Amino acid sequence: MLVDSFEIKSGVKAHLIQNDIFKTNIACVILTTPLERNTVTTNALIPFLLRSGTKNLPSQLEINKKLEEMYGATFDCGIDKMGDNQVLKFYIESINDNFASENSEILKETIDFILEIVFNTLIEDGKFKEDILSIEKENLKQVIEGKIDDKDIYAFENCINSMYGEKGFGLYKYGYLEDVESITAKSLADSYKRLIDSCKIDIFISGDLKELDVKNILESNSNVQNLSERKPNYILNNESTESKQKVDKVQEKNEKLDVAQGKLVIGLDVLSKQKDLACVALVYNAILGDGVNSMLFQNVREKASLAYSAKSKYVKQKGNIFIRCGIEIDNYQKALDIIQEQLDNIKSGKFNEEDIENAKCYLISGIKSIEEEQDSEIVFYIGNEISNVDMSLKKYMEVIESITKEQIVEFANKLEYNTIYFLTNK
Repeated sequence: MLVDSFEIKSGVKAHLIQNDIFKTNIACVILTTPLERNTVTTNALIPFLLRSGTKNLPSQLEINKKLEEMYGATFDCGIDKMGDNQVLKFYIESINDNFASENSEILKETIDFILEIVFNTLIEDGKFKEDILSIEKENLKQVIEGKIDDKDIYAFENCINSMYGEKGFGLYKYGYLEDVESITAKSLADSYKRLIDSCKIDIFISGDLKELDVKNILESNSNVQNLSERKPNYILNNESTESKQKVDKVQEKNEKLDVAQGKLVIGLDVLSKQKDLACVALVYNAILGDGVNSMLFQNVREKASLAYSAKSKYVKQKGNIFIRCGIEIDNYQKALDIIQEQLDNIKSGKFNEEDIENAKCYLISGIKSIEEEQDSEIVFYIGNEISNVDMSLKKYMEVIESITKEQIVEFANKLEYNTIYFLTNK
């Protein structure tokens, strides 16, 4: 696997991932912009409109027809949140030229298609089509309203919002219902233009590539050439993350809904600045609550039978660990006590080398699988780029292997409670 990155123009970067084990190409355009309350909903709506038509493919029917001509290529788009960034993702998967008919240029068509979707959108007289906007606004409303249907995600998002408020990471990636109605065909077109002129743009191409051909395709594409020079305005963290301190008072927030199962989410702040912090945090988190061998799974779920689910997640962009449990509502205090016991055990070094090895094996197995799944490979490099990290998969595994018990204990003693959120029916 070979990765080559180069800047096409200021703020527009290409990443070529050479890998000949797959029979497909994936082309992906990533638009990264700061998460802000006044733009989050509008930005979330933009992919809904872009997927509906372009100047050269002015309808969903034309888009589908083009995909069929490309041997049934598949196209999708979505919204993500990485730290304080809102990330708009557009991706297409197509057959590699080696498996297409002679003289086919599927790779070029694939790249041209995704660039057409993102950068040559159907805006006429300075606005999107009213009828399409009306449909897509309803679709976005359904997505936003549907957040409450998955109580696990709902509780997780609400805990994050309690910690960070309505800025940056605290915002919901799809925005807010009260903002949707006021978006007009003209205001959305203006917002789209501002986004394209200011956001960080990354173009990822993965497959059995001929590097010079791909560079020529990108550099000669009119949609890319028409992009303006820009200063990258994405951010990895809030200023408060770099200077994170212990909170004066731990928040305890209960929210009442008609739920059969309580959802407990604990937000912990990582106050450590030690060497190889992210890798130490991942090993710590695997011991604590990531996987079936973890302390939370074994002690809260299996032995005490207090939880239907018990897990933890490390969010490196914000320096947080989140513990998430689905529990019987009456077991709230018992669950808290046993969770605290696990945190204390790691702080005092009450775990053994087998726990560390299990955690490392679990993590390294996951890292190795990245190379076996083309989309996972791209997601890994997208994360590296947005987080401003330059670490190969090989180096990643080497650092994981090098983590010691002393580093884990040091990390554990730099974790502090920030928020305890409980979704209950009482």
